[in-house]
Amino acid sequence: MSMSDIRKIPLKEIDPLDETFSVNFMANLERLRSSIEKVGLIQSILIRKKHSRYQIVCGFRRVSVCQELGWNEIEARVIHQDEDDLRLFSMSLHDNLATRGFNSVEVAIALDRLVHHFRMDPPVVIGTFLPLFSLETSEKILNTYLSLVSMEDGMKRYIVQEEVSRSNIRRLASMTSEDRVAALSLLSVLKLGENRLREVLTLLEETAQRDHRTVREIIALREIQTVLGHQDLTPSQRTEKVKKVLLNLRYPRLHQLQETFETKRKELSLPGGLSLQHLAFFEDKGMKIELQFETLEEYQSLVSSLSLLQEKEEFQEMLLSRRPSKKTM
Repeated sequence: MSMSDIRKIPLKEIDPLDETFSVNFMANLERLRSSIEKVGLIQSILIRKKHSRYQIVCGFRRVSVCQELGWNEIEARVIHQDEDDLRLFSMSLHDNLATRGFNSVEVAIALDRLVHHFRMDPPVVIGTFLPLFSLETSEKILNTYLSLVSMEDGMKRYIVQEEVSRSNIRRLASMTSEDRVAALSLLSVLKLGENRLREVLTLLEETAQRDHRTVREIIALREIQTVLGHQDLTPSQRTEKVKKVLLNLRYPRLHQLQETFETKRKELSLPGGLSLQHLAFFEDKGMKIELQFETLEEYQSLVSSLSLLQEKEEFQEMLLSRRPSKKTM
């Protein structure tokens, strides 16, 4: 590859809008800005002459920061004009991986550029570039990232900020654009880890399919909007209440049983060290009791309370409660 020596290039002669070799998304420039302010530009940028200006190959962030700092010129190496674009793009990817790495959307942009701009065969992208990003070499992985490119910018930002997993990206990709926009209005005000996000997306999808409604119609329901509009609730509290509403919509019979069980359990006024629970999803009529104690006296007190349970009407009703049929689940 033919390159000239490092030389000073006026920033006004560099075209920052030509993003042929850029995959930047939500660039965080604070550390880079601090470094350049303190010690200057450590590594020169890589550019190529294109018409009357220069095209950036490596160094978009460095150019951006230097422009913000009011620099007039920047150190650069100039590549020969007829260098192959695909080779330069690959060089840009390796340069970024060595200096900062990529977020999930930037990986998606890079893979999409390889497939659709450079017309590289998907099997070649899978075998050559997925390992570059430390990804498994499979068509499913490639398609997951390609689906991310077409999502709305707001959803892309959410995915980067929350570090959404590939499985949940696929769930979001299966939605229409309108449903994703509605989903974002819900997800952005909740506190969701990966598991909770999966639960919420699955409940939305399954309820919409069963009721022949769209996801946005489910989210627009008064019960959900009331929770979202409650200003006194924390994100965690909103999450619990929204999940409860979605479970009620998806499993109305199960939700009714849960509510009845909770009401009866409260009426029992059990002591703190005595816990009464139903089996998962009410799949059986059985219940389980747990005791938590530290001293013999605490143990004796709990056993005494336990012996009185059989005499309570609420406890007897709980034992007689019937599990839901598969049709109502």
